Amino acid sequence: MDQDIRQIQAEVERSFDFVLRLKAEIGKVIVGQEYLVDRMIMALLADGHILVEGVPGLAKTMAIKTLCQAIQADFRRLQFTPDLLPADLIGTMIYSQNDGKFTVKKGPIFANMILADEINRAPAKVQSALLEAMQERQVTIAETTHALPKPFLVMATQNPIEQEGTYPLPEAQVDRFMFKLRVTYPSKAEELEILNRMTVGTTFETKPVITPADIVRSREVLNRIYVDDKVKEYIVNIVFATRNPEAFNLNLKGLIEYGASPRATINLTLASKAHAYMKGRGYITPDDVKSIGMEVLRHRVIVTYEAEAEEVDSEAIITKIFNEVEVP
Repeated sequence: MDQDIRQIQAEVERSFDFVLRLKAEIGKVIVGQEYLVDRMIMALLADGHILVEGVPGLAKTMAIKTLCQAIQADFRRLQFTPDLLPADLIGTMIYSQNDGKFTVKKGPIFANMILADEINRAPAKVQSALLEAMQERQVTIAETTHALPKPFLVMATQNPIEQEGTYPLPEAQVDRFMFKLRVTYPSKAEELEILNRMTVGTTFETKPVITPADIVRSREVLNRIYVDDKVKEYIVNIVFATRNPEAFNLNLKGLIEYGASPRATINLTLASKAHAYMKGRGYITPDDVKSIGMEVLRHRVIVTYEAEAEEVDSEAIITKIFNEVEVP
């Protein structure tokens, strides 16, 4: 077993260098937002998707576009609106009068990275079309199924301050996102640097430093990262505590309507592996689980009306669970 861990550690150290190059290249364009950039790379490594909540103007679009340019991948930005149709997203069949045949016109979903801006402004059919593509990594046009490119990352955004004309995502659909991130304002020093960069007419170009094939290869290494049985049990205990807190002596009675699904257990493990990989380690620790746990669980724990009345949200519940569930 020790031999296997040393071998995995050596593989991680050999392949980890591209993460540093990627972050350095993104840092030439993006000021601050290290939290968002790190989580985007983790989601890419773990083959997951991201739901981002934040006010406009926080460089969400620029961050994913810059990441895509640094990977030499295809990028599409989709502005979700109430009149959007599923065909606008996945594509449709076009009739040709010349030969009397239908041909497939692929939609913008056929790209490596998709920014679904203000996803909650589109009706349910469009949201379902996107979320099906996220889950299955394929779309069906007419009777033909088309595979989506690899890697495939969706970053959907929601505006928390303007809710008129929106169609809130159902909890079952939100569960398909690996991470839900809350992006905040930059610090004063970072905002001063943004001012200095963006008000002098200088343009910043991002050079490709890796390829999509590098991401696919790194996923193979990430999947072999070692997880001890005690850490596996810890992950399962955390998820089970969201469903049955009394079994772990947690005083949360009446506050949780629904706990996290088995998909949360899988995503928490993969995200912890990605966190360890970002640190150059070939094994995960409970600290990896704690570091990434909020992003994986905050949208999967549904609180009761009683909790809302007491101003207790899912983040407070998850924090309590991580503080009180025994760490191996």
